[in-house]
Amino acid sequence: MKPMLNIALPKGRLGEKVYAMFEKAGFDCPAIRETNRKLIFENAENGVRYFWVKPSDVAIYVEHGVADIGVAGKDILLEYEPDVYELMDLDIGKCRMAVAAKEDFYDDPEHTLRVATKFSNIARNYYRSQGRDIDIIHLNGSIEIAPILGLSDVIVDIVETGTTLRENKLAVVETIVPISARLIANKSGFRFKNEPITKLMEQMSKLLEEEK
Repeated sequence: MKPMLNIALPKGRLGEKVYAMFEKAGFDCPAIRETNRKLIFENAENGVRYFWVKPSDVAIYVEHGVADIGVAGKDILLEYEPDVYELMDLDIGKCRMAVAAKEDFYDDPEHTLRVATKFSNIARNYYRSQGRDIDIIHLNGSIEIAPILGLSDVIVDIVETGTTLRENKLAVVETIVPISARLIANKSGFRFKNEPITKLMEQMSKLLEEEK
C-alpha cells in the first residue's frame, strides 16, 4: 500500500479550486465530492488523505506535521511566518495586500501614522522597511470603517476588486505585495514523502503550463 499523503485544504471556494487541480493531477479522492458534513476523506488506492480546515489554520497543520502538504495564501505565510517549505505558486486566489485610505488622505511624515489592520506583522515589516513611525490598531473585521470613523489614518488589508473601498470613498495608496495561493510542505514530511510530493508538484506545474 502507498504511504498516505496528508493534505490540508482551505475551506471555501479556494479549497474547491485547489482540490479540482489536485484531482486533475491524478490525486483524486471521490468521497470529497459527496454531499455530507465530513471533514476528512481518503483514497487508499491513490495514497491521499484530505481534510478541510479554516484557511488561516492550514499552515499550522502543515508546520506541526499533521498535514504533509497544504495550500495557504501568501498573506498567511507573510503574517504568521510558519516554519514550512513554500514549494510553488498555484496562480489562483490572486489579489494584493495594500495600504488604503480616504480619498483626500495626506500623509504627514511629522506625525505617527495610525494603521488599522488584521495583518499586524505585514504592516509592521512594511513600514519598518520605510523607516516610518506607526501605531498599529489590530482589528479582526470591517477594517474599512476605521479611517471613515477616524480610528486610523490608513488600513492595510487584502484588496481583490477594490469595490468595497470605492463604495466607502477609500482608495489604494500603495500596494505592498501581490497575494496568491501557495503549495506548502512540512519540512520533515517533504524529506520522507519526497516522491509523491515531487510527483504532485510536477503534475501541478504541467497543469499551470497548459492553462497559460
